[in-house]
Amino acid sequence: MPLLEVQDIHVAYGELEVVRGVSFTVERGEIVTILGSNGAGKTTTLRSIVGLLRSTNGDIRFDGKSIRNAAAHEIANLGLALVPEGRQLFPEHTVRENLELGAYRRLRSGKRSEFVDSLDEIFELFPRVRERLEQPAGLLSGGEQQMVAIARALVSRPQLLLLDEPSLGLAPIMVRSIFDAFVKLKSRGLTILLVEQMAWLGLEICDRAHVLEGGTLALSGTARELAYNPRVIEAYLGTAL
Repeated sequence: MPLLEVQDIHVAYGELEVVRGVSFTVERGEIVTILGSNGAGKTTTLRSIVGLLRSTNGDIRFDGKSIRNAAAHEIANLGLALVPEGRQLFPEHTVRENLELGAYRRLRSGKRSEFVDSLDEIFELFPRVRERLEQPAGLLSGGEQQMVAIARALVSRPQLLLLDEPSLGLAPIMVRSIFDAFVKLKSRGLTILLVEQMAWLGLEICDRAHVLEGGTLALSGTARELAYNPRVIEAYLGTAL
């Protein structure tokens, strides 16, 4: 049984339907990438999965149970964590305080030892987070802020990590460090659903990928199949991987 099943969802902003009949699955322990240009419906799809938008049709199932009508906090409690586009940190709060907000449920229930263990794992993954722990998040570089945003999601100990355009606006060296971290997280058993406009990045690390065009699923396949698909090459890559 897939960890995540998206079944024929339709999502609209008012009368404008942005996602029209999208279906896909995410298996446990894999990285799945959703590709597409601006306005294709990628962010809307992620937001509907985590309960920030409500689909008008179809179903979304996590670990075999429907979450389509669940509230966002209930979905988060099940083990889904979204790293939103633009990071959305609290800039005047320290990095530590931002991470504590990510672990709020665990800290509130007295599980500080789990939070400390999570920090150790994050420091191994992103050493810069340790170095910036007591600094205001707003003073960090874009790449460092993205690391903190990912870390904030990870301290909730999710089963499924969803990431919306994690490479956006970052220097190439930071992008490489962050995408290397995704591969390490997969090796630890974490399941990842990644939205990425830079197709070659997403295809380089994923197991399977889907292409959204105009709110519908245009192509699906393994990373290799899409990397050598002429349509994907022309529209998103420019050259085969």
